[in-house]
Amino acid sequence: MTTATAPTHHAKPRTPHTLTGTGTLVRFGLRRDRVKLPAWIAGLGIFVIYIGTALPVLAPTKSDLAALVPIFTQPVGRMFTGPAFGMEAPTYERFFAAGYAPYLFLLAALMNIFLVTRHTRLEEETGRAELIRANVAGRYSLLTAAIIIAIVTDALSFLVVTGLAIANGFAVTGSVLVGLGTALTGLAFAGVTAVTAQLSEFSRPAAGMAGAVLGAAFGLRAVGDMAATGGSAASWLSPLGWATQTAPYVHDRWSPLLLLVALAVAGTAVGYALLGRRDFGASLVAVRPGRPHARPRLGTPSGLALRLQRGGLLGWGAGVLALGIVDGAFTQAMIDAGDDMPPALAEMFSTDALLEGYASFLGAFVTVLVAAYAVSGIRTLQVEESSGRADTVLATPVGRAAWLGAHLAAVTGGVLVITLVTGLCTGLAAAAVTGDASIIGQITGAHLALTPASLVVSGLGAALYGWAPRLTAPVCWALVVWMGIVEFFGELLDLPAALTALSPLHQLAGPPVEDFTVTPFVLALLFAASLAVIGLAGYRRRQIAVV
Repeated sequence: MTTATAPTHHAKPRTPHTLTGTGTLVRFGLRRDRVKLPAWIAGLGIFVIYIGTALPVLAPTKSDLAALVPIFTQPVGRMFTGPAFGMEAPTYERFFAAGYAPYLFLLAALMNIFLVTRHTRLEEETGRAELIRANVAGRYSLLTAAIIIAIVTDALSFLVVTGLAIANGFAVTGSVLVGLGTALTGLAFAGVTAVTAQLSEFSRPAAGMAGAVLGAAFGLRAVGDMAATGGSAASWLSPLGWATQTAPYVHDRWSPLLLLVALAVAGTAVGYALLGRRDFGASLVAVRPGRPHARPRLGTPSGLALRLQRGGLLGWGAGVLALGIVDGAFTQAMIDAGDDMPPALAEMFSTDALLEGYASFLGAFVTVLVAAYAVSGIRTLQVEESSGRADTVLATPVGRAAWLGAHLAAVTGGVLVITLVTGLCTGLAAAAVTGDASIIGQITGAHLALTPASLVVSGLGAALYGWAPRLTAPVCWALVVWMGIVEFFGELLDLPAALTALSPLHQLAGPPVEDFTVTPFVLALLFAASLAVIGLAGYRRRQIAVV
């Protein structure tokens, strides 16, 4: 006898909606960034407050304000600030828009590059995204949450920058344009990073590619604005140029902001499309397979350190070198601009004085960039440790001091190589356009004389990595930013002496404007070496993978 049974129907596994879990991920991301994002926004706000407070102190009268105009209107000034709208009738708000607002746009772009990379590709690289996807989470939820967090952050940045600019007494319409320019530039580069996060399997190259786009945008804007007051065709090719072309407090144009909106929307849409075409954890640009057998030098701490630091050295080195060559090629344009100065200023600045001042400026500018490379090199140590790869190396007979020392030596070598090569090539470019071969030595010397400042930054990074690794990135990046502020805006902002003394650059003589002095040069080198030794001592004591 048989018993009839009803057929068994197996329910199909339920596939989560592509955006399932987005809200939870947004709350989780905001919780994780409860310190970083407010710090970024507060930094933008403090910058606006300080500029609004310092300008009236620096130039209390209209004549004082007019005396500062050539700083922003000359080609070199426009290259590093913006198109200099409205400087024929200068006001405090126009100075703010012409000389300082472009750096708000730049900072907002960097903030969004780091934000989107951190919440997308880094999550996949570390394996946290796999744990999230193991639950009920949609395919596009991680990217969507990152974009929403970016929108919230940029909206708050808009409110802070706009509100504080108005509080400074600046016109409402122009202040809104500056705030929108800051927020939309950030969103535009959030869209760019949404694309680069799909191209690379690792977070650092993804952020590096977005950073390369930002660097190219800065270069295009610099060349375009240097060509003519108000900008040229090249200025309109740069996303960083679109926000400045709104001409706040002068023309108050709204239409250039539409280009930023279009880039943000297009970048995000392409990011979604590329995400749908790749496997989870993979990338659209295939990782090149390694050699079947490692070269012998990779079996040594120094060889491995050089291999791991190679990408950062080549990337930063190529970028800094290209910028240095461009700056050197504009030396003759700077001299020609000096010939067009008003007679009163022309008497104060001879051609030799302009060349010396420009050489000194280029040396300081490159030193700040090289210090940023040093921070990036120290960050490689944290990535190796947090990913567990450092554990594998340290499980061999390689000691902690040898591993960390090899990386510090590689970063130090990178600092020296980038500084020397950039100084030499910048000098060659300047000599080619001016016909003056003596400027090669001046510019190269100006670069090398400030090298200890970059080494102090790397030494500080080593000390913090050894004793307080979680503070390494924020403190070192803050120091690099502060070096730039003190060096390029210190006199204009009338910064207190106690604060300017915190910059390693401020302690060194800047030839050829100043005579080279051996004592501070040697003391800075000894200080950098002492910091590195302190870091080595701390790393031998602390627990591994506490980053």
